[in-house]
Amino acid sequence: MSRALHLSIATPAAVLFDGDAIAALRAEDESGSFGILPGHAAFLTVLRPTVLRWHGSDGVMHFCAVEEGVLQVIDGRRVTVACRDGLLGESLEALEAEVHAARARQLDAQRRARAEQTRLHAQAVRQLLRYLRPVPASGPRPVGPAEAAALPAE
Repeated sequence: MSRALHLSIATPAAVLFDGDAIAALRAEDESGSFGILPGHAAFLTVLRPTVLRWHGSDGVMHFCAVEEGVLQVIDGRRVTVACRDGLLGESLEALEAEVHAARARQLDAQRRARAEQTRLHAQAVRQLLRYLRPVPASGPRPVGPAEAAALPAE
C-alpha cells in the first residue's frame, strides 16, 4: 500500500490543487474536525466552509479555504474535494487576509448588482406607466373616474 495520498481540489471553474505525496489531511464537516491518512476507509462527507490543511512528505504545511463542498476518499489513497469556491494559501494569516478581501469583493459585487437591478426595475415601471398613461401633446388633462364623479352633472 502506498504511504501517501493523492489530493485533488477543484471548483467548477478550475483545479486549485492536484498533487501526490500528501502525508496527512485535516478538514471539517458538520460533525467536527477529522483527519485522513493513507489507507483511510472509503469516505464521503459534505464540508462546511472550512480550511483544509495538509502536509506532504517534506513536512511543509499547505492550506486551502473552501466555501462548502464534498470530500471523498477512494481506495484509501485518493482524496478529492469538489467545492463552490476556494483559495490556496501558504500561511493561515495570509489566507485569512485573502479570504476577507475576497469576501469584501463579493459583497461589493452583490451590492452593485442589487443597485443595478433596482435601477432596471424602476426604469421598467416608468416605461409601463408611460405606455398605460400617455401624456397628450396638447389639450386638457384626461379626467380619471374619481375626478369624473366629483364633476357637476350637465
